[in-house]
Amino acid sequence: MAASEYHRGDMDISAQKATWGGFMVGSIWGSLLIILTVGYATLAVAIGMNWMIALGLMTVFGIVSGLVMNLGGRWMATVVLMVVLALVVQLFIALFGLVL
Repeated sequence: MAASEYHRGDMDISAQKATWGGFMVGSIWGSLLIILTVGYATLAVAIGMNWMIALGLMTVFGIVSGLVMNLGGRWMATVVLMVVLALVVQLFIALFGLVL
């Protein structure tokens, strides 16, 4: 019978642990990216703060949160790429503002 062959704690759960770890890291990354994006939009658009100050604040928040949560170099590179993307978008906004 199958019940007699069961031994509590003998199952290899390394795959489940890796899946759970990946899910948690993905959730943390996704949450922080949403917080950074919405925070920047809120500071720059809704409150009317200068976009460079808002970008600086969100950059500092992203770097500090990455250091506190030990997210590593990939997170820092992601924050830097988001800053570069924001600068490119602001450049396009300025250029289109000159045309209009």
